[in-house]
Amino acid sequence: MSETSEKFHFVMVHGFSHGAWCWYKIRSLLEASDHKVSCIDLKGSGIDPSDPNTIFTFQDYNKPLINLLSNLPQNQKVILVGHSSGGQSLTYAIHKFANKIRMAIYVGATMLKHGMQGDPDLSMYGDVCKKIYGLGADQPATSMMIKEEFQRKILYHLSSKEDSTLAVMLMRPGPLRPLVGLRFTEGVKAESVPRVYIKTLQDRVLKREQQEAMVKRWPPSLVFALESDHCPFFSTPTLLFAFLLKAAASVNAAT
Repeated sequence: MSETSEKFHFVMVHGFSHGAWCWYKIRSLLEASDHKVSCIDLKGSGIDPSDPNTIFTFQDYNKPLINLLSNLPQNQKVILVGHSSGGQSLTYAIHKFANKIRMAIYVGATMLKHGMQGDPDLSMYGDVCKKIYGLGADQPATSMMIKEEFQRKILYHLSSKEDSTLAVMLMRPGPLRPLVGLRFTEGVKAESVPRVYIKTLQDRVLKREQQEAMVKRWPPSLVFALESDHCPFFSTPTLLFAFLLKAAASVNAAT
């Protein structure tokens, strides 16, 4: 029996400053194998019209994901795939909707059972972040993004020039307020959802040792590793696609 014999519904959750657009290669590969794929824009991201400087809660930021899961028929389950800070959206979802999630796959993503992690340390690259103060200069920043001249070096250094150019054109400032002091406290059924972690070994945002520490602290059922930059959907899409299918197949093997 091949790994693609059963068809799954994958829900792809982007990371900070990105959008549904970043999954275009993975979506094409999955759909070519007859899987269903939903790529969502979190609020204030991608083509969502909301101003990221007006988004203040994590629940509001995740409204598109919440709506998708809330509207699923009772007998349907999805495989969530989250990248980077999108991992926190996955954790939030499995605390709230464990009965609707077949598996959660973290791709170079934040995987913390109870939330809380500071901004990635990019200080070695200099002053790389542009912050926006939507409530006034005397208030904390409301959104942020990596300055254009640093984006390829930090995010896409192993990706094609075409993909990094596309990303530079599409990235938006991500809302900061929803991620400040983020805590997950409820949802005892969260442990019933199998988790898989896909490490991005050449990652310059979420360093390899940080990923390994999260895996050790909250062990998933499976761990894969990619020799990719922070964005394997661009730099190693075929291998990422293969790991997603292996992860999905492992659920059936375990049941």
